[in-house]
Amino acid sequence: MLTSLAQAVYLGAAILFILSLAGLSKQETARRGNLAGMVGMALALAATVALALERSERPVEVTAVLILVVFLVGSTVGTWQARRVEMTQMPELIAILHSFVGLAAVLVGYNSFLTEPADPAHLVEVFLGVLIGAVTFTGSIVAFLKLSTRISSAPLMLPGRNWLNLGMVVVSGGLMVWFLGTGAVLPLLLMTVVALLLGWHLVASIGGGDMPVVVSMLNSYSGWAAAAAGFMLSNDLLIVTGALVGSSGAILSYLMCTAMNRSFISVILGGYGAEGGTVVASDVDLGEFHEIKAPEAAELLTEARTVIITPGYGMAVAKAQYPVAELVAKLRARGIEVRFGVHPVAGRLPGHMNVLLAEARVPYDIVLEMDEINGDLAETDVVLVIGANDTVNPAALDDPSSPIAGMPVLEVWKAARVIVFKRSMATGYAGVQNPLFFRDNTSMLFGDAKDQVEHIMLAL
Repeated sequence: MLTSLAQAVYLGAAILFILSLAGLSKQETARRGNLAGMVGMALALAATVALALERSERPVEVTAVLILVVFLVGSTVGTWQARRVEMTQMPELIAILHSFVGLAAVLVGYNSFLTEPADPAHLVEVFLGVLIGAVTFTGSIVAFLKLSTRISSAPLMLPGRNWLNLGMVVVSGGLMVWFLGTGAVLPLLLMTVVALLLGWHLVASIGGGDMPVVVSMLNSYSGWAAAAAGFMLSNDLLIVTGALVGSSGAILSYLMCTAMNRSFISVILGGYGAEGGTVVASDVDLGEFHEIKAPEAAELLTEARTVIITPGYGMAVAKAQYPVAELVAKLRARGIEVRFGVHPVAGRLPGHMNVLLAEARVPYDIVLEMDEINGDLAETDVVLVIGANDTVNPAALDDPSSPIAGMPVLEVWKAARVIVFKRSMATGYAGVQNPLFFRDNTSMLFGDAKDQVEHIMLAL
């Protein structure tokens, strides 16, 4: 009876997870979606604990204490991390959480191999679960290190890197044949080492410019790792949840690649990227840039009828979303129409800018996607580019030889005036110079974005 009840609870939790994804598809319903996900997870954990207590071969009291200890450790660490990590650090937090899922799949795989009957179907589940989990584990760690700037964001350019990846995949296939034929632990151990190396090299070879795709890709990997663990544990809810995460992550990766005009395969085989803060030489003389100060920028804003703000990762680093929200409120109080234009891959995570703006209480209805706002830029008086670089680079449309050629961008240069907030003339993560900075209608406002916005408000 308890098993039947737990399965019913699992079904309810699965429905709540689907409703959670549906809610997260829109900013207005995201809070409700989060709540549905939390309730579903609470139900799933309660049902799993009840089944564990019923099926345990140890005394119920011992099993209950072990579960309680695990819950205390997990909830303590999770609460501590969630409270200390700022919204600007969310991409790296998500990356490291993906590594936990991968490691869990590896441990579940070995446990299942050592305790369950070794029939062929089960051996396939174990092998694939450990393989996906190991790749996710080290790949997510490398993504975390890149996103947190603990290692270079530039792609690792080893000789024959694509052949190295292919070789590791072929070796893993051979080890799978050996494993299925013998059921021995040695090929499983060897494959684990190869998969760990593959995950590390795969993400290390991808440049910082492709990090949004990498995050969603690892999200997909972690989902399939969870689904594989569900097969090994005969847990239907884990299979359903893993499939939801895996498929949604894959769809998101596809959407990100479309937004960057890149194929998923080209990203996996090593994308563009450079160490942030580099200044590159150009074969073409782009001319001189024009500098502007905060009081002059404030004067331009007071004379404008329409203003569009295009944020990027620089806004997140400067933590400028709060003064930006105050600036928007002041301008709107003067009767000036202000909207945001958000590129799909702005920041280091899909939706990164939307989350930061929502945190600063910017109204949802004035935050528009690139496709919604691009047509209005030609009719705009002033565009404020705050911390964005590659996503507003006209070279994507004008220079076929550019690494970002063909990438859809926010066409801010069509506005009457453009003010670019930057610390210096350094490139973005794609490592290419931006001709926008040298256009006649563009002015550069150098310095910390948060400080400069505050200076503009003071001038206002």
